[in-house]
Amino acid sequence: MENRYSRQEILQNIGEEGQKKLLDSSILIVGCGALGTAAANNLARAGIGKISILDRDFVELNNLQRQMLFDETDVGEPKAVAATKKLKLINSSIEVEPIVKDLNHTNVEEIIKGVDLVLDGTDNILTRMLINDVCVREEIPWIYTGAIGTSGMTMNILPGAACIRCLYPHIPKPGSLPTCDTMGVLNTLTVIMGSMASTETIRILLGEAKPENDHDGRLIVYDAWDHSMDEILVRKNDECHCCSLGEYEYLNSEDREIITSLCGRNAIQITPADPKEMDLMEIASNLEHLGSIKCADFILLFKTEKYEISLFKDGRAIIKGTNDPSIARSVYARYIGT
Repeated sequence: MENRYSRQEILQNIGEEGQKKLLDSSILIVGCGALGTAAANNLARAGIGKISILDRDFVELNNLQRQMLFDETDVGEPKAVAATKKLKLINSSIEVEPIVKDLNHTNVEEIIKGVDLVLDGTDNILTRMLINDVCVREEIPWIYTGAIGTSGMTMNILPGAACIRCLYPHIPKPGSLPTCDTMGVLNTLTVIMGSMASTETIRILLGEAKPENDHDGRLIVYDAWDHSMDEILVRKNDECHCCSLGEYEYLNSEDREIITSLCGRNAIQITPADPKEMDLMEIASNLEHLGSIKCADFILLFKTEKYEISLFKDGRAIIKGTNDPSIARSVYARYIGT
């Protein structure tokens, strides 16, 4: 029987021993959108032994332009679940775990336990800062990756090297950064950036990426439209609150309700301070006379004339139809309870 990884094992960069290392590795992909699906596809085929896929969201029709693991039959299903089904068809010999949750300070430590690397597929700077905090503290390598318009960037963040707060000491002010809503995104760019991150994942897992290597500790910026690439050296800041001073402010947040504005969605996500498993079928029966209801194991979809609520089993909800947190809270309380 032909070896699934034969074309990879004959590469001098990997070989049979390297392939064994990959099969023994465990990674977490945070965010299964355009970047996350591209990376997950590559790494499942490459034989990463365990891939955990975390995403808080569900598949929508406008995702199909760039999120390569999904098709029209997946619309309405949690992204982590839909992606896991596809990856198991691609490679049934590895373990793929879906995690339908919002990553926040209440669960991040438990979720990353035992992983060898975290790969960023998010569109949220606060989530990236949280990943940075926990990975720096636990000495877990992670890869920062982003894409907007026709331009993307990626950076390896390795134990002992510069972290994302050396690059961004302070979170930019709201509205100061472009979003997919204001700029859009080229679908070929996300595949390219996801592939760059996939390659770096393999290098790190094989022990080829080191802080002293000139390739690492650098922000790589690529524009797919004009085929330009730049590298920016990011030096470790001796006064960095995270990697130098050990102050993990995003990880040590107070326990409170988490309100997140979702990129390009005219929607607000509400995560309860004390998540508890909900009986979605019971809630559906209480709401069915108030609007349109669809209910599955992982998610309840409720529509009124003005708002749409996507409620997950842990009490997290996406309120679509407003960008105002106070209105979103009111809608949640009105239909779901506090």
